[in-house]
Amino acid sequence: MLKKGIHFNISERKVLLRLIDVVTILVVLYFVGNTFDFDYFSITPENWKWMLVLILYISVFGTIFELYDLQKSSKFEKVWVNILLTASVTVLFYFLTPYFTPVLPENRLQILYFFVSILGALLLWRFAYITFVTSPRFYKKVLIVGETSNIKTILETFNDSDPNYKIVGFINCEINKTEKVNFKGLREYSPKQIYQVIRDNNISEVVVASYNSENITSEIYKDLITLLEGGLPIKEYTQVYEELTQRIPVQFVGRDFYKYFPFSRSNQNKMYLFFHRFVDIVVSTIGILIGILFLPFIILGNLIANRGSLFYTQERIGKNGKLFLIVKYRTMIRNAEKDGAVWAKKNDHRITPFGKFMRNTRLDEIPQFINILKGEMSLIGPRPERPHFVRELSQVLPFYETRHIVKPGLTGWAQVRTRYGSSIDDSLLKLQYDLYYIKHRSFALDVNILMKTLSTVIFLRGQ
Repeated sequence: MLKKGIHFNISERKVLLRLIDVVTILVVLYFVGNTFDFDYFSITPENWKWMLVLILYISVFGTIFELYDLQKSSKFEKVWVNILLTASVTVLFYFLTPYFTPVLPENRLQILYFFVSILGALLLWRFAYITFVTSPRFYKKVLIVGETSNIKTILETFNDSDPNYKIVGFINCEINKTEKVNFKGLREYSPKQIYQVIRDNNISEVVVASYNSENITSEIYKDLITLLEGGLPIKEYTQVYEELTQRIPVQFVGRDFYKYFPFSRSNQNKMYLFFHRFVDIVVSTIGILIGILFLPFIILGNLIANRGSLFYTQERIGKNGKLFLIVKYRTMIRNAEKDGAVWAKKNDHRITPFGKFMRNTRLDEIPQFINILKGEMSLIGPRPERPHFVRELSQVLPFYETRHIVKPGLTGWAQVRTRYGSSIDDSLLKLQYDLYYIKHRSFALDVNILMKTLSTVIFLRGQ
C-alpha cells in the first residue's frame, strides 16, 4: 500500500470555505453576545429564522464579491477586500430587511458590534485557511505519465487553475525520446522508476497524458493497473483538465470526440426549458423597464460624447445557425468598420470615452433584452457571434459551430470566466467554456453565472 498525503479537492475546499465562514460567524456572535452588552442578534432556537437569513446573505454576497474564488482566497492581500465588501453589504441588507431580521437597534453600538463580529470572524478564519489549508502540506501531488508534446500547456493550465494542484514529476513513456522536459520543480523519470517516484513523493494521483496509444507499453499498462488496484487514482488528462478549468479541452479532442460531449439533459428537459424561458421573459421585462430609467442619461451622454445614432444593429448567428439582428447602444465611433469587419479588442481606439463607460458597466447591452423578449436570445448562453467571424473560426477551431445548439445569451460561462475575445486563441478559450456550459447546463450553473455576472458589473470588468 502506498502512503498518500492529505489534500482537499476543489469542491471540498469550496464547501469548507462556505461552511466554516458560517460556523465562525455564528460562534463569534454567540461569544460577543455572552461577553459584551450585545443583544441585537441572539442565537437561540426561537431565532432560527434570523440565523437562516444571515447565512443566506453571507452565501449570496460572498459569492458576488468572489469570497469563494480559490485563486483569490489563497492570497490574503487579495481576499481581505472581498471580506470587507461581503461583511459591509451583508450587514447593510440585514438591517434593511427588518421583516425577516431583528428590528433595527436604537443603540448604534449594537450595529458596530454586529459588523465587527462578522468582519472579524471572516478575517480570522480566512487567515487560518491561508496559513494551513493552502500550505504545501495539503498540496495534491501529481505524477504525469505520457509524452513531451503539449506537456507545457497541460502543466501551465493545471497549475494556474488550482494553486494546490502540484505536478511534481513526469514519466516519459515515449519510445524514441527526442527531448527532455525542462520546467522548474518538475523532474523527468523513466517508466521503470514509477513506483519509487510515487513512494518518495507521496503522490496522490497519476494523470495519463498520452496521444499515442502505442507509447503505453504493456509494462506501463500493468504498472498502472497495479497502482489502480492499490487505491491510487489514475485519471486521463482531459478529464482532469475539465475538472480543474471547468472548460472542454477541444484542442486535445480527436476522432473519439463523442466521449467528450455527453451534453446535459437540460438541453432537452421540457421543465428546465420552460422555466428558463419564463425567467428570460420576466428578467428581460424588468431589464427594459430599468433601461427606460437610464435612457435620459444615456441619450445625454450619447449627444455629448458619441455624437451619432444612439442604437446600432448587427447581424448575428443564433440557435441552429439562424440569423437575427442584435440591438445595442452604440459605443464606437461612426464608421468604425469602414474598411471591413475587424476584431474588437481591449482598449480598442474605436471605442469612445462614454462608450467605454457603457461597456464597463454593461449598460450598452440593455437593448438586448428586446432580443431576449423576442426569443432570439436567452439571458444565459454562448455569446452570439457575427457570421463573418463564425465562418472564419469554424475553419480553424474544431466543434466551433456546436455553440449554436442552444440560444445565444446576454451573459454566459465564457463571458464571466475569460477576457474579451480578440484573437483566435481567445476564441478557443471562450469556445472551451461555452462547450462546458452546454455539457453541464443546469439551474445551479445558471445561478452561478448570474452571480458572477453581478461581480463583473460591480467590479466594472465589462468590455
